[in-house]
Amino acid sequence: MSGQGAVLRFRLSEQPLSIELLRAPLSHSQAGAFASFEGWVRDHNDGRAVQGLHYEAYAVLAEAEGRRVLDEAMSRFAILDVRCVHRLGDLAIGDLAVWVGVVAAHRAAAFDACRYVIDEVKARVPIWKHERYVGGDAGWLHGSG
Repeated sequence: MSGQGAVLRFRLSEQPLSIELLRAPLSHSQAGAFASFEGWVRDHNDGRAVQGLHYEAYAVLAEAEGRRVLDEAMSRFAILDVRCVHRLGDLAIGDLAVWVGVVAAHRAAAFDACRYVIDEVKARVPIWKHERYVGGDAGWLHGSG
């Protein structure tokens, strides 16, 4: 059943991410290419100094929409597998916030699918970012960055 495999492809995590563990299930004998995206917490946004972030999600909806995005990528691109994990909770500067990995026989499909996944996850999956700024104030941002 497609849904069960997809459950493992997209997930939310309140724990720090290990790139080695994330890549491991993507090992595939037919793969000639691997493309990934890592989104890190940066120390600035829109000219303001950032000291950290907090991510929240409506988990049931976020996981369902994340699975849809990855299922779409599997059907739209000539790829062998795709995974995505997005952090929740408090993150510090430099922390890995989101990771996408794609394997394919050829690099163009891997690159294209990787970009599709991160763009669609940021646009469609209900995950909210709360930035904490140097100086004490904070603000919620919509998921386009």
